[in-house]
Amino acid sequence: MLSVAARSGPFAPYLSAAAHAVPGPLKPLAPAVARRAEKVPLDLKRPLLCRESMNGRSARGGLNYILHLTLNSPASVRCIHNDVVVPDFSAYRRQDVLDATTSSQGSSEARKGFSYLVTATTCVATAYAAKNVVTQFISSLSASADVLALSKIEIKLSDIPEGKNMAFKWRGKPLFVRHRTQDEINQEAAVDLSKLRDPQHDLDRVKKPEWVILVGVCTHLGCVPIANSGDFGGYYCPCHGSHYDASGRIRKGPAPYNLEVPTYQFLDDNVVVVG
Repeated sequence: MLSVAARSGPFAPYLSAAAHAVPGPLKPLAPAVARRAEKVPLDLKRPLLCRESMNGRSARGGLNYILHLTLNSPASVRCIHNDVVVPDFSAYRRQDVLDATTSSQGSSEARKGFSYLVTATTCVATAYAAKNVVTQFISSLSASADVLALSKIEIKLSDIPEGKNMAFKWRGKPLFVRHRTQDEINQEAAVDLSKLRDPQHDLDRVKKPEWVILVGVCTHLGCVPIANSGDFGGYYCPCHGSHYDASGRIRKGPAPYNLEVPTYQFLDDNVVVVG
């Protein structure tokens, strides 16, 4: 078989081969003749493919070359062009920087100002668009028009006689509207606040002294009190014995707080809207 001593380009003239007998079961048809190894003569006139010789044989005229030389592969030359024409971008350049031989420091402030203006305008437009997207998303989570309509109730006050209390259904809860007499107004205004568990003046719980509007849910365990009853003539919760006065303030029993006063407004002297 052949044994390769060297395969690289610079060592190509020094390649040598030798014949060896390899034992095996096959018999040769003809006896092999062992020849004496001969030395490979070196032709000094023949140029060697080395780095220095390639420098002299490389292409000329507007071409650069790259020499590739390793021990495991033949030497090679790769040529590249350096006469590629760069496109003219003058149409895209500003007038202040068209001349490549002059300094552009004088116009740098103006160019920066324009860049800052474009950036600020883009940021403002992006923020405005983002605000609209967020607003629309939050609005989609809010209650619909029919649900908002059920959240308010309009009550005609002329249907409630003086000294009486009427109950309405509002947001799934009982709503008490009481038309108080002048004696009840004077009695509740004269109450000593220091004796109350949840101190609150009567005028702070009403917009008009003759009308008291309360959420009819006991503040103890959520029972529904009975109107015009109890020790103080207001409301009484029979479940655990909480007594409220005519202003809805807790006066006796386990309830910790006064009855809740909802949000309401008078449209006129005869109509009130709760909610």
